[in-house]
This record gives sequence, structure tokens and C-alpha cells, in this order.
Amino acid sequence: MKSHDCHVFMQRLLPIAFDSLPKSIWKVLVELSIFFRELSFTTLNVEHLRVLEENILVLLCKFEHIFPPRFFDSIEYLPIHLPYEAKVGGPV
Repeated sequence: MKSHDCHVFMQRLLPIAFDSLPKSIWKVLVELSIFFRELSFTTLNVEHLRVLEENILVLLCKFEHIFPPRFFDSIEYLPIHLPYEAKVGGPV
């Protein structure tokens, strides 16, 4: 798959694929998909990016309640830095 295909899969198809999971887990996965979809908009609002920065912390805490600690390494914490990078570098 190309990069765009992966983005579409993660933002649009992943929530549908995991619809059979318990709702508490499904909601967290949908929130992550929405985060990446909003982060990759062609126009970004600085205030909205600030909200994304705050919300991703809560979202990762929800993931830590669902998945075991061995699931997390440094790459799972990368989304914390992405809204700041979007502010500095602009839309991707």
C-alpha cells in the first residue's frame, strides 16, 4: 500500500473493521482515527491544534487502560508531538 492508502485505511476503514469490538475499545480507536483525520486537514486552525494536543494525552491514557504495558514503546507516544509539528511546519 502507498502512504495515502495507509492514511485512508487508518482514518476511514479502521473504525468499520473494529466495529465488532466492545464499545469502550471501539470508541478509543475511533477517537484515534478522528485525531489523525483532523491532523491531516488541508487547512489547520491553531486553536484546534491546541485542542488536539490536549485531547491526545487523554486518548493515550485510555489506550494505556486497554492495552498491556508491553504494547507501548516510544512510537506510541509520537502523536503527542504531531500537533506541535503541524503548527511549526504547516499541513502535511
